[in-house]
Amino acid sequence: MEYKYKTRMVCSTEINFTLDGNVVRGVSFKGGCNGNLKAVSKLVDGMTVEQIEEKLAGNTCGSRPTSCADQLAIAVRQAYDESRKAG
Repeated sequence: MEYKYKTRMVCSTEINFTLDGNVVRGVSFKGGCNGNLKAVSKLVDGMTVEQIEEKLAGNTCGSRPTSCADQLAIAVRQAYDESRKAG
């Protein structure tokens, strides 16, 4: 299923991705550091929600308490939890 997540406190404004069970594919970011976020998207393609959380959760950017990578970890966890509730 396709998901859109509105980011908070980072330069990118939205993260789009597909979730198949707990596997994340097709990640794309709107805004932010284009080259870095393209690389992040490629690196996480095919990873599970848990793998993304393990690698990216808690990552910060400058003085901000979050980062685009941290926002991705939050987004995929939220989508996964919502998909499980929906049945």
